[in-house]
Amino acid sequence: MKTQKQPRVLLRHELRQFLAVFRYSGRALGLVWSTSHVLTVTLALLTLGAGLLPAVIAYTGKLIVDSVVLASQAGLEPDFWTPLSYVGFEGIAVALLAGTKRGLTVCQSLLRALLGQRVNILILEKALELDLAHFEDSEFYDKMTRARREASSRPLSLVSRTFSLAQDTISLVTYGSLLQQFSAWAVVVLTVASIPAFIAETRFASQAFRLFRWRAPETREQNYLETLIAREDYAKEVKLYQLGSMMLQRYRTIFHRLYGEDRDLTLRRGVWGYLLGLVSTATFYAAYVWIVIETIAGRISLGDMTMYLIVFRQGQSTFSAALTSVGGMYEDNLYLSNLYEFLEQDIPQPQGRATQGLAPQDGIRFENVCFHYPGSLQPALSGISFHLKPGEKLALVGENGSGKTTLIKLLTRLYSPDSGRILLDGLDLREWDVEVLRRRIGVIFQNFVRYQFTVGENVGVGDVDYLEDRDRWAIAAEKGMAQPFIEEMPEGYQTQLGRWFKGGRLGTAPAAPARRRHA
Repeated sequence: MKTQKQPRVLLRHELRQFLAVFRYSGRALGLVWSTSHVLTVTLALLTLGAGLLPAVIAYTGKLIVDSVVLASQAGLEPDFWTPLSYVGFEGIAVALLAGTKRGLTVCQSLLRALLGQRVNILILEKALELDLAHFEDSEFYDKMTRARREASSRPLSLVSRTFSLAQDTISLVTYGSLLQQFSAWAVVVLTVASIPAFIAETRFASQAFRLFRWRAPETREQNYLETLIAREDYAKEVKLYQLGSMMLQRYRTIFHRLYGEDRDLTLRRGVWGYLLGLVSTATFYAAYVWIVIETIAGRISLGDMTMYLIVFRQGQSTFSAALTSVGGMYEDNLYLSNLYEFLEQDIPQPQGRATQGLAPQDGIRFENVCFHYPGSLQPALSGISFHLKPGEKLALVGENGSGKTTLIKLLTRLYSPDSGRILLDGLDLREWDVEVLRRRIGVIFQNFVRYQFTVGENVGVGDVDYLEDRDRWAIAAEKGMAQPFIEEMPEGYQTQLGRWFKGGRLGTAPAAPARRRHA
């Protein structure tokens, strides 16, 4: 009994897994609907028209042939009007079908642009919510890489395939009703012949997705090597230390390894797709012989034969397209699982709400602070205690890796200590509103960012609330001793820095000023 039940249990398990993947379809539809109500409704109406018109055209073709045969047998006064009216009607239907297809293309193009922007904004908004620990976690970086790749195209692809499936379903219902008049077995044959190719496509889609997930580290390494080779801020060292050939060779090695996996999968997918496609071709010609025999035997008319051949051929391709859409939707859902896995990443929200301390003149206190970076057994800080009063200055001196930058990260709440306390004005940093806290602290890290902005904006980023305040630019530049540097610039504060954009100048950007208030 166990041996009989086990395959059934496995089959039910695989079926549940297959259906569970489609849980993102509804969310993708909701995303498209919220992006543009008008375009979504238009897409649905055009899909309905594109699904109904092919059957109308096929049936009109039957009427044309039968009316021509009847007119040719009418003797001296043949009826020209009836066949020609059917021809005119078919021409109108063909024009409408072409218009619906063109409209679908236009709607999809517009939605692709809007939806791509929407999804990218969602990803960037989520990135802004992340803690620094997320950006320094390689596994999370892999998750973000998987989310960003194809994230802007997969939701629309899923929705387009959903509408295509609806269109094909409408067409199949109309084709089935026409074929039913010939034989119910023709409908069964049409359905069964397309299933093998569908199963193969779905299985290969799963394999392709598994390759995609495994490759996130290699993809990030390729992107990093591209950055090192092609960015001007790395170009000096790459050239001076002759690193270019080595980096390019690493890039090639990664590509060839990934290409080998893609090639094997593509070849297997192509061979099996061809062999299983022959099953559909053989089925069509078997039906072709059947319909021809029925026509010769006089059981159906010449117009019926024409219609059934067209309907069976189009029905077969439509059924295959419908199953391909289902397989594609399955693949799209797999990729969307990456996107929503990233968007639903749990981000601990800071609980602090305080905007001022209990002892405003107490300054900064570290009390037996210890901290480990995630995944590291070696403490970055251990048992650190000191008191820095308002107006005092403190220099942190030590070797690389001794914890100087880590201490500043803890002070600015980029990380929280594992044990001990950090207090500002007598209040634990965990109880402070993090935005208020960071407005009180000005930091210039050793590897500070050089923004490809104007000179004035580079000064203004020191206090984003006054990013465009030109008076504050001047005050900050004077206090930071950057005024002479700025006066030498051709356009002063409006000079574009860096070479990424037209008219940019190389040079050291003035350091961002400290915040409005100081700890």
